[in-house]
Amino acid sequence: MDINATLIGQAIWFGVFIWITMKADRQKLIADGLAAGERGKHELELAGKRSADAMREAKEKAAEVISGADKRGAQLIEEAKLAAKVEADKVVAAAKAEIDQEVERARAALRERVAELAVAGAERILKREVDAKAHAEMLAALKQEL
Repeated sequence: MDINATLIGQAIWFGVFIWITMKADRQKLIADGLAAGERGKHELELAGKRSADAMREAKEKAAEVISGADKRGAQLIEEAKLAAKVEADKVVAAAKAEIDQEVERARAALRERVAELAVAGAERILKREVDAKAHAEMLAALKQEL
């Protein structure tokens, strides 16, 4: 087997072809990597904008929720104040009614006591005992006058 110049020339050209092909593949791989990096950078910017928009929307919704909670809190306070006022009015009315009853009882007791004192005074003045049954109408009239 003779190795001649043609075979050597073909082997050299084959090596050059492989080298050129590998170099082109490498350049294509580098170009694809750079393009992917640019796409990634662009997507990162878009994601940053989307996250900023989402953050702004979340802050707006949080502000709305807080505002609504404040309004509801103020409404609950007003309702509680109104309920407390109604309850206080009921307590005051009940206390006034009880006071009126106590005043009426005190007046009745006072009338009774004044009648007793009048009878006792009359007994002392007359130096004799007054019959309460006989003078019941007089005592009742005296009570009504007081």
